[in-house]
Amino acid sequence: MSVRSRTLYLAGLSAAMLFAAPSLTLSIAQAGSSGADGTAWNQWRGPDRDGLSKETGLSKDWETQRPKLLWMSDRMGTGYAGLAIADGRIFTTGNSDGGQAVVAANQEDGKVIWRRVLTDQVPKHGYQGSRCTPTVDGDRLFVMLSDGTIACLQTDDGKVVWKRHAKDWNGKMMSSWGYSESPLVDGNKVIVTPGGPDAMMVALNKRTGKEIWKSAVPNLGDNGKDGAGYSSAIISNGAGVKQYVQLTGRGLIGVRAKDGKFLWGYNPVANPTANIPTPIASGDYVFGTSGYGTGAALLKLSRAPRGGVKAEEVYFLPAKTFQNHHGGVLLVGDHLYAGHKHNNGFPICLDMKSGDVVWGGDIRGPGKGSAAVLYADGHLIFRYQDGTLALIEATPEEYRLKGTLKPAFQERESWSHPVIVDGKLYLREQDKLMCYDLKES
Repeated sequence: MSVRSRTLYLAGLSAAMLFAAPSLTLSIAQAGSSGADGTAWNQWRGPDRDGLSKETGLSKDWETQRPKLLWMSDRMGTGYAGLAIADGRIFTTGNSDGGQAVVAANQEDGKVIWRRVLTDQVPKHGYQGSRCTPTVDGDRLFVMLSDGTIACLQTDDGKVVWKRHAKDWNGKMMSSWGYSESPLVDGNKVIVTPGGPDAMMVALNKRTGKEIWKSAVPNLGDNGKDGAGYSSAIISNGAGVKQYVQLTGRGLIGVRAKDGKFLWGYNPVANPTANIPTPIASGDYVFGTSGYGTGAALLKLSRAPRGGVKAEEVYFLPAKTFQNHHGGVLLVGDHLYAGHKHNNGFPICLDMKSGDVVWGGDIRGPGKGSAAVLYADGHLIFRYQDGTLALIEATPEEYRLKGTLKPAFQERESWSHPVIVDGKLYLREQDKLMCYDLKES
């Protein structure tokens, strides 16, 4: 695959680079941890923010052993937020009682334990409803609601410990669909992306909410729009420098963890409507993608003078080869799995080293619309926008569909990501919450 010249930015300086793709050594795990407390699924995309579950003993054929509905509960509120599950409780966010709230429910039956409304009114934006998956850290949880409210609550009773707002940093979204970030907890810091001109990303003291640092990002290029995107930050130790990687309104960025110093940026993967998928970090490499006719790219991070980091493009894939609207991408071994095409979830497998399509991309799959993806026990679970779930073997050999499931309840767009804990599949569907048994008999 030919490599195209791109303009890359490091610490505010740009340089045009043309080079051939080197060989890569890739790991299944994200480089770094989230500072999580080791619970089963304590935050967005799991403990390592990679969408990879460590669950085993699950059914590997939904045609012969169909998942059984164990219970369905309600009172989650309206929205598209995902689930965090820790210490026997399920945490999510939703619109209810005239505002947007954080909700805690019992893991065994889904019954609501407490609800804490944090906004004065229901946030107004396109596709109204919550977006944020809470992040659980010990006896505290952290949220960023769709109006920009940032808060820390006690897990046992929902009492507010501290509260901030994106407007504290002149926060701005790239477009009008509301903040969609799930905060990253790393040590004593909480990382969020207000999108302000002088504070694209900020680090807050997780105990007090006080600012530790704020990070300004220079002009990355013409693609996209100023402000925060709809993604959530991850940790990378690429080039030996701990950093937070995020997909913003203008593209991918890397910010040094210890002080918020801007390290590098990459503009070509941005679009002007909505940059959504969470990036993937593996060793010295970062993979990012967005929809709306954009594409995808693999970057290599290396050391730069004065403790900096530079990002070099290994390859760029045009939208017709691969783009992920939303729903995310999974790295399993050396291969990427995701739904391809804008507003579609056509199953696809890519070789991350080269960007070559191994299989798929032209397979429609059993559901309609974009697909939220999860990996567990050698298989992928695709949850399509129309509610259909598909079990697909996670193998580069070929596309192998192992069964489908139509959930007991479906409403609007099924965008909330599936979660598996203790052999059970949890599905948030607006106000409803469903639990299915996935254990192999």
